[in-house]
Amino acid sequence: MSQPSLFPEPEKQKKLGHAELTYKNASSIITKASGFVDSYDFTINPYSGCSFGCTYCYAAFFSRNSEKMDNWGYWVDVKENALALLRKKRKKPMDGSRIYMSTVTDPYQPIEKKLETTREILKELRDYHNVRLVIQTRAALVTRDIDIFKGFETLQVNMTVTTDSERVRKAFEPLCPSNKVRLKAIQEVHDAGIRSCITITPLLPVEDPEQFAQDLKATGIDNFIIQGFHRKKGRFVKGTRDAATTILDEFNWGEEEYQRVLRIFRRYIPSIGIGQEGFKSI
Repeated sequence: MSQPSLFPEPEKQKKLGHAELTYKNASSIITKASGFVDSYDFTINPYSGCSFGCTYCYAAFFSRNSEKMDNWGYWVDVKENALALLRKKRKKPMDGSRIYMSTVTDPYQPIEKKLETTREILKELRDYHNVRLVIQTRAALVTRDIDIFKGFETLQVNMTVTTDSERVRKAFEPLCPSNKVRLKAIQEVHDAGIRSCITITPLLPVEDPEQFAQDLKATGIDNFIIQGFHRKKGRFVKGTRDAATTILDEFNWGEEEYQRVLRIFRRYIPSIGIGQEGFKSI
């Protein structure tokens, strides 16, 4: 007998756009940092799941079961007690802690515009904890919180931009904002006096590396991180491998091509950070 789907319409579950939302109480929102951000102390993830659903996202493979993994991008668990959990830390402030937000979800995915969970977490961190915070996103909504960012002593906003090609972007990141929208948003953050970084992680197939590098440099931002897309190690959620493979073949995208593009980037951005080393804590 087949198991019932995880995605009916149970109590407290609603739809917003394409994603199924489930409201849950989390046991914690603060996790000891590890992996590529192990130079930080903690990570904060306001949500589980991510409605941006990038086809190559490693976070999909942390899903609790195969159905959630296969439906990556079409479900989000809202940690409705996130702020309450963080408020409990007031008695023992996390002063000086290096925090990365977020590692397995985007803190500014579409539902954040309505719920403002991330915004409330930021206010709590600003008002009660003197932390060193890095925010990772690929959403223009991040500009909404510039007013809060200015209240932190040490804060950096990372914007992920993986390609110059909208065709490539639509194949690998179909539910994400366009490349131009992301670059405009991070430039606005930078122009507001907020420390900013563009993370080209992973670097997907590029149509015009020279122009792409110039466009990135033209933002006025000084901090960049790049990481190759490891095709042989690549894991794709259900239904995406054929389309991704076609584009990778078309661009002959592999280590040799990545190194060629990296050499071009270094001509314009000599200080570009590479891989995990580039993600060292601020």
